[in-house]
Amino acid sequence: MIKVAVIGAFGRMGSLISKLCREDPEIELVGMIEKEAKGENVYTSIFEMPRKPQVAIDFTSPDVSVKFVEECKNLGIAAVIGTTGFSSTQIERIEEISKDIPILLSPNMSLGVNLLFKITEIATEILKDRGYDIEIFEIHHRFKKDAPSGTAMKLAEIIAEKIGKKLEDVAVYGRQGIIGERKPEEIGVLAARMGDVVGDHTVFFATLGERIELTHRATSRETFARGAVEA
Repeated sequence: MIKVAVIGAFGRMGSLISKLCREDPEIELVGMIEKEAKGENVYTSIFEMPRKPQVAIDFTSPDVSVKFVEECKNLGIAAVIGTTGFSSTQIERIEEISKDIPILLSPNMSLGVNLLFKITEIATEILKDRGYDIEIFEIHHRFKKDAPSGTAMKLAEIIAEKIGKKLEDVAVYGRQGIIGERKPEEIGVLAARMGDVVGDHTVFFATLGERIELTHRATSRETFARGAVEA
């Protein structure tokens, strides 16, 4: 059995992941991490756990994630990270730590979204020199703290790499006022927040006379939780 700790175990994703870990015959949930250790098998740090996990699954916030990845490094524990909103400095630190321990970092654990990443890469390669405007539109629930979503940013990074540009040079996050015509190399990344939307992502490829839309819609957070447990 794989011994697992869940970081942020009482959050929306963490509680689902903890539940799925308990139900999985190949996984033993040896500890849950929260800022207040209230309840059985709940701790504030991996160091406090009497039984050391083999892997920690983290869906929290960037600062908390980096802290616990540091703990994982010190204890020789692998990490699965689904947190989004990292700064470039934080990503660099995680990449540095990944030289010492196995780390799987993804803004989205859904199989369908990872397929969308691949299809977007293929579509961009085919259409990049054919006059298509590329825009990304994402919708999430009103409680989401970061914008654009990590998934939208990953899509934008894939597109920027394929067109041979740095994302920071071509990304446009929303538009307002007299901004002039759209530049051919722009990658629009637009975010909406409403209700209880789990997560919608659409990549548009549009030119004069036609539009291609690649869309993934998540209807349950359990999709991401199951992907994290499988990871």
